[in-house]
Amino acid sequence: MVKSNTCIIFSQSMFIVLLFMVGCAPVISKQVREEVRPDVGFREVLNDPERHKGQMIILSGIIVETENTKEGTLLQVLQRPAGFRGKPKDVDETGGRFLALDSRYLDVNVFTKGRAVTIAGVVQGKRILPLDETEYIYPLVYVKELYLWQAERRYDTSYPSWHIGFGLGYSH
Repeated sequence: MVKSNTCIIFSQSMFIVLLFMVGCAPVISKQVREEVRPDVGFREVLNDPERHKGQMIILSGIIVETENTKEGTLLQVLQRPAGFRGKPKDVDETGGRFLALDSRYLDVNVFTKGRAVTIAGVVQGKRILPLDETEYIYPLVYVKELYLWQAERRYDTSYPSWHIGFGLGYSH
């Protein structure tokens, strides 16, 4: 009986350790991460996208705009430093903007402004597009892997608290 309980406890412990390890893993595959040169970061690519053509890079940021084109879905992303597992940090710090082109059709109602993404892709060069009243040089990255982080749930606090949970709260 003691041996059986020990085996069960050991099995449960190993399962918990395995879940913890999976939950802490980076969102970009090991195979792709091994293709990235650690000495090439966003700043280097932003300064000279043409020089880094063909280079695999991992970037994180916040979606500014999503557009479906003949080439695929084009994401305009405000770069943010990566934190735990590659998730963009919630900081007022950025190196600039970049474009990520995914050959798949991504729904613009899912990949919306303000969503956090982590992207692994190959630098394709640059695109010059209008940004307000100027032109901006965007590094263009062709997406190899893309991870869309869970949207933050925001609750409408404009209604009194007794409305919560009663299915009320809509107005005509």
